[in-house]
Amino acid sequence: MTISTKIFKTAILFFALLPALSYAQLNGSYLLSGQVNDDKGQPLPGATVTIKGTTNGTSTDQQGHFSITTNAKFPFTLVFNEIGYSPQEFLIKNANSKLAVQLTTQSLLINEVVVTASRREEKLLKSPVAIDKLDIRALKESPAPTFYEALGNVKGVQMTTSSLTLQVPNTRGFNSPNNFRFMQLVDGIDMQSATLGVPLGNAIGPTELDIQSIEITPGAAAALYGTNAISGLANLTTKSPFTYQGLSFYQRVGINHTDGIDEPPSGLTETAIRYAKAFNNKFAFKINASYLQGVDWRSNTQQDQNPNNLKTANPLYPELNNDNAAYDGWNKYGDDALSGSNTVTIKGIVINGVARAPLTVARTGYNEVDLVDPKVSNVKLDATLAYKLGKTTELSYGYRFGLMDGVFQRGNKIELNGATVQNHKIELKGKNFLVRGYVSLENTGNSFNVKPLADNLDLNHASNTAWAATYKSALTTFANNNGGSLTSANFAAATDFARAAADAGRVLPGTDAFNQLRSTIIGINNWDIKSSLIPTAPVTGGAALIQQSRMYNGEAQWDLSDKVKIFDLLVGGDVRVYQIIPDGNNFVDFSRSIADRNTALPDGSFGADVYYKKFGSFAQITKTVFDDKLKLFGSLRWDYNPYFDPKFTPRLAAVYSPNENNNFRFTYQLGYRFPSLFEALSYVNNGRVKRVGSLPFIDEGLGYLENSYTQASVATFNAAAAAQGSTDAAALANRNLLQVANLPPARPEQITSYEIGYKGVLVDNKVFLDVDAYTNQYNGFLGQIQVYVPNGTTVGTDAAVEAMLDANRDPTTATSTNSASLGQSRYRVYTNAKNVYNAYGSSAGLTYNFYKKYTVSGNASFNKMVGQNADNIFITGFNTPQWTTNLSFGNREVVKNLGFNIVYKWQQAYVWQSQLVITGNVPAVSTFDAQVTLKVPAYKASFKVGASDIFNNRYIQYAGGPTIGGLYYASVTLDGLLSGSSK
Repeated sequence: MTISTKIFKTAILFFALLPALSYAQLNGSYLLSGQVNDDKGQPLPGATVTIKGTTNGTSTDQQGHFSITTNAKFPFTLVFNEIGYSPQEFLIKNANSKLAVQLTTQSLLINEVVVTASRREEKLLKSPVAIDKLDIRALKESPAPTFYEALGNVKGVQMTTSSLTLQVPNTRGFNSPNNFRFMQLVDGIDMQSATLGVPLGNAIGPTELDIQSIEITPGAAAALYGTNAISGLANLTTKSPFTYQGLSFYQRVGINHTDGIDEPPSGLTETAIRYAKAFNNKFAFKINASYLQGVDWRSNTQQDQNPNNLKTANPLYPELNNDNAAYDGWNKYGDDALSGSNTVTIKGIVINGVARAPLTVARTGYNEVDLVDPKVSNVKLDATLAYKLGKTTELSYGYRFGLMDGVFQRGNKIELNGATVQNHKIELKGKNFLVRGYVSLENTGNSFNVKPLADNLDLNHASNTAWAATYKSALTTFANNNGGSLTSANFAAATDFARAAADAGRVLPGTDAFNQLRSTIIGINNWDIKSSLIPTAPVTGGAALIQQSRMYNGEAQWDLSDKVKIFDLLVGGDVRVYQIIPDGNNFVDFSRSIADRNTALPDGSFGADVYYKKFGSFAQITKTVFDDKLKLFGSLRWDYNPYFDPKFTPRLAAVYSPNENNNFRFTYQLGYRFPSLFEALSYVNNGRVKRVGSLPFIDEGLGYLENSYTQASVATFNAAAAAQGSTDAAALANRNLLQVANLPPARPEQITSYEIGYKGVLVDNKVFLDVDAYTNQYNGFLGQIQVYVPNGTTVGTDAAVEAMLDANRDPTTATSTNSASLGQSRYRVYTNAKNVYNAYGSSAGLTYNFYKKYTVSGNASFNKMVGQNADNIFITGFNTPQWTTNLSFGNREVVKNLGFNIVYKWQQAYVWQSQLVITGNVPAVSTFDAQVTLKVPAYKASFKVGASDIFNNRYIQYAGGPTIGGLYYASVTLDGLLSGSSK
């Protein structure tokens, strides 16, 4: 037996006999050990013990024991922390120090520390901006099914659920399922998927076992975090392998679709495992793995977004009543009449002996539920290796992998099938510096775009021209079979008969023919390919979404406060490079000719890789004055994108604290956002509409910026011309209805924000109050506009007017009433709004610990965009209810180890705008979530039973999104198995 082994065993024995601090000399290091109890004298598991000013730390086991190895010189300070208890510090002066460690209950987050608001540690109460924090306890006690969904209970946060595997948070308006303006970080890594264009924080982020805390900053954070964070930021932090060691296991089972409306009642399961180990407090590692599978929420709202009273439908045909020939369903594709796609024009209709205007008829299309697979799964793996180079310096490597299914909405719905994202990160951090580099690798696997799938299923049956001819012939047949004419009484029935005739032989969902054709189409990459899939097929294309990209990011920050004595100074910088592999559908090599961009080269590629770069740096000064009652903040950030002029982003803030428990703040900040990768460089062939990025060089040879008419004016023009027979003469008579778009060259989006707020602890530390109010001004807001370019001519000419005559007009030869035309090309353009938008709002949160451990809390948020120019052609997509509220009631320990929590959530009805559903009403939402938690310390286990939307009040969160209902679950967590001392 070696001397060191004897010493170690002696230390263990001493630790078992003496519930206080002890030490032993071990290879030049001291082994410190002891026990932590609560204010009732009971062992306190999970408390963290750190040596102040170092990264050396550990946590207590289920019996409250801890042990930590250090070579720190006396004197030093031990810091004890546990969620729900006041932190305590103890000065260790020599080896003979003896302590009895007891932590006092603290229900409110009086001394909670955050880092996101200023990129350095500070008390939450004294943060210069609005910020909320969910710690381990709050996440565990939330009645949400997953820790990530608990963000929906935070003041001012609006969660958008696209899928069981994809939830996206937003704050303060301008929301979308692929939110480019809200940044999500996991241990410093940006979770925004570059080419997919959607944040993946919960799809590849931490597991339930590894999450330590989440900090949410609503509003602009661009001054410190760069040009993606103008609506807010979520910062997820995971557990250190040095502090949280041992084996942990998590199992959740659940059931959704209990009403059987969209799917039969379906099971859900999630399994996670974590193992972490440290050696001699110098080297540590952790491994996490999780697997989730279930049946997704279904998008099956059949509401018509193109009713007969709209000019894009058939207002001149009252005979149709509610049987709309130009029906365009929310969750139906291939019938996109409102956007001017997938429709045909039937002329020469005579009803009651009177010639009528042309009839607009939408292709039948397919429902989303018939096109996408509801079964989803999500695999997450991550590992970290960490090595301490010194007392305060740590070098680490992290790897993260996510494999996911699900459905999300961009301009269209996308089904992810086996999509993967990988992150590699190297990080060196010390007491006053941080250097980090990471790469993100994406591969969309077998994913596909739902709209071209529906389009090509229809086109495989018949081209638009052939389908229209059959439709018109069937109208004649119906008339001949019903007295020889069409009448007001029988016309609706005639259109039903004609559609059935035109659809005869079309593949139907659920059949082998449908499944085979669907599989073939989603296997074809180029959406522009015109090829026969079966011998009798006319023309069709594919729907495969094959996107790959690499994102390289490097950043560093250095706290120079020790070097500069008169104020605290933090400086930093970052560089980011996106490498895009052209896929022929979403991204192309712009050096190739327009005709060849979507065509594969002999080697199978679509050209050279495309690069998109951003650079930035910042400096932040903080200074306390007036006996530390006033703290001043000033920061300035510089960002540069080679496609735009450099931008400077300032932030000024002040926090006034007349005492520790009352804190008032004011913040001004300017923020810029460069177009995201998809907004800047996309080149998407999407049915009859091409979606194009905002960079000006993409317009070369296309003309959508300077030579186009707005979609809305073309619809108005065609309705007026149709009433007069849709002839060239009618077109020229109504030419003044056409509005030239004159789209501006792209520029960075700008936000100017003012915020005031208060955080305070009142009524003898029983009440926590957090209030904020803001006003934002958006200049150059970036979004999408659809326009029409007259082919081969210039807007304003007779030929251009005639080319707009029919929104579905293909190149035609001359007729008796219309001249020959090259038709028009349609583009959905990412561009800046000409108008300036103003939004304002406020939120308030209150927590009251009114009796023992019983707590009631609530929050309310108000957001509003003020009136805009009525002539604006821009779809702003504020997409946020004016009022939202959350109210919770709970007790984490009604009796020993048994707690509960109930949350009521309500949001006001509001209007949703997007390119998928142009305008849709989202009804009010009112739900209850609840959970009960039982801890069994003897087995290191906790059990949780709960439900979200416990009364199964079905609701949607956005127009075109899935219908969400009750999810009922039970879970068990085993934590701290095989844990030992940090040795």
